[in-house]
Amino acid sequence: MFDKHIDKEAKITTDKWRGYNPIAKDYDLTQILSDKGANFKALHVMIHQVKSWIRTTYSWVSEKNINRYFDEFCYRINRSQSKDTIFNNLIKRMVKADNICHKEIIFG
Repeated sequence: MFDKHIDKEAKITTDKWRGYNPIAKDYDLTQILSDKGANFKALHVMIHQVKSWIRTTYSWVSEKNINRYFDEFCYRINRSQSKDTIFNNLIKRMVKADNICHKEIIFG
């Protein structure tokens, strides 16, 4: 996964899982104790959300489309976190816009 998706110049922080040892020499890798997940709480929550979303949305996941799945997840999470502002922005734009007649919409 690292070779395919992570740039060699990226600064990476992980827990101290020994499975990272073979790649530590090739990447700028900082390892800190996980403290049973406490040091990476936000990361664990996000990973759980991604896994849950993929499991409930797709019956099969293609490795070649993994970036598309993540793009869609990011779009949906960003949209869900700004729901309050989406409607508010729409109303503001409608109030500021010039009036338009039905004929102008139909016959442009």
